[in-house]
Amino acid sequence: MFQTGPFNPAFGAGTFGLKDLRRISYNLEAPRLVEETIRRGEAAIAKGGALCADTGAHTGRSPNDKYIVRDVLTDQTVWWDNNNAMTPRAFDTLYADMLAHAKGMELFAQDLYGGADPAHRVNVRVFTEFAWHSLFIRNLLIRPSSEELAKFTADLTILDLPSFKADPARHGCRTQTVIAMDFSRKIVLIGGTSYAGEMKKSVFTYLNFVLPESGVMPMHCSANAGPGGDSALFFGLSGTGKTTLSADASRTLIGDDEHGWSPRGIFNFEGGCYAKAIKLSREAEPEIYGTSERFGTIMENVVLDPLTRMPDFNDGSKTENTRIAYPLDFIPNASASGHAGHPKNVVMLTCDAFGVLPPIAKLDAAQAMYHFLSGYTAKVAGTETGVSEPQATFSTCFGAPFMPRNASVYGNLLRDFIAKHQVDCWLVNTGWTGGKYGIGRRMPIRVTRRLLAAALDGSLSKVSFRMDPYFGISVPRDVPGLEEDLLDPAKTWADQADFEATALKLVGMFRANFVKYEEHVDSEVKAAQPAVVAVV
Repeated sequence: MFQTGPFNPAFGAGTFGLKDLRRISYNLEAPRLVEETIRRGEAAIAKGGALCADTGAHTGRSPNDKYIVRDVLTDQTVWWDNNNAMTPRAFDTLYADMLAHAKGMELFAQDLYGGADPAHRVNVRVFTEFAWHSLFIRNLLIRPSSEELAKFTADLTILDLPSFKADPARHGCRTQTVIAMDFSRKIVLIGGTSYAGEMKKSVFTYLNFVLPESGVMPMHCSANAGPGGDSALFFGLSGTGKTTLSADASRTLIGDDEHGWSPRGIFNFEGGCYAKAIKLSREAEPEIYGTSERFGTIMENVVLDPLTRMPDFNDGSKTENTRIAYPLDFIPNASASGHAGHPKNVVMLTCDAFGVLPPIAKLDAAQAMYHFLSGYTAKVAGTETGVSEPQATFSTCFGAPFMPRNASVYGNLLRDFIAKHQVDCWLVNTGWTGGKYGIGRRMPIRVTRRLLAAALDGSLSKVSFRMDPYFGISVPRDVPGLEEDLLDPAKTWADQADFEATALKLVGMFRANFVKYEEHVDSEVKAAQPAVVAVV
């Protein structure tokens, strides 16, 4: 087996079971990985130097094809109502078949960290079939120094082979696509999909399993900090604005997607960003747009002009889930440490496809836990396989596909941290106004930015509030510089009867969804539910 890359005596691909490889290249940096990607015909070069790769049939995650091995460790600790189980025997067979499939291949490997806090991070070794996947995960996780690489040993190992096709009858899965996780042996197997995001979310899922036992709250959120060090968290599913709204030129970006909250403060799990690129513009999102013109960036499923190689971010013909993956330091005001103190504000972002939630509302501690457990939003087109337009959904903790433990574990951790550090909590609708999806319009980003700026600088807490009659949350009556009607969703609708019927429908959906959590929460959280009882 021919090896390239800086030597690490602890690497030992054979210890993982990989044998008879044609070549393995490990810990290559961006220039070499770009060379290998082009040599192998895996991607094209866009104007400015970024790589542009297509992910084929899978343009988003495949949550229904994700499995956790059910064994002594996980039988009583994993939330099986929310996770697919795989038997140890089926995993063993899958593991052996994937190792056999890899024989004769050229593989790439990276040694990386998941977590900026050394006390709570995981050492991840990632083997990939594609060179651009190796660059992707190198961009997204934290890159150790050369001195750290020399003594690196893996806690978690990922084997990513898109050309491998699973056999449902043989491997105990649903389709030819499989993402299988064995928490006991700390192995992740990914096959049958070229969507690179599966790798990063597998690391996140593992951290969501191990960190709560250490009193650390793992969070699907972005984070930034003001000039005075005041940090803020932005919860939300993909497409709700976590990356866009946290990339604020006036604040330091801690990270755009995954963080931990420990007794010492917050810390980023990653060393890069994975931003949605559909309709990306230099004017609206200059920091993110600038990364599309950088060497080392990877663009996924973005259409390029065949002559100029200029990206067309308005073209969603391949998918609405076009993406850009880049190192965190490509953002000018990004944090070098990935750390910040305890947050002063927690923002829960929801993309309300019904168009009845206000653009911002203040939540008390019980309401914050209620909305965190509810995780209402819309699945944005393309984020998951088979989703072609926004669909209303409830994804607990704003990240149900990545939560191996019961939602109450994460909800109670969050509530304890919010109470202890006296955090202000906000519910922000980045979805529709003036009508439901197909009738109204998307909430203007300038409005959301203006409201968030007022929330984070403390001025919004001082204005007069009204109680929303449907959801029982506190909504500002007036914000300087903002049209008053935008703060009251009913006033933006032409048909008031339709607004009321739609709002009641969503209230009923909230209440029906929360039934499964009622035995896990106290009376205050139960009382935080919308007061109007409606039948869906």
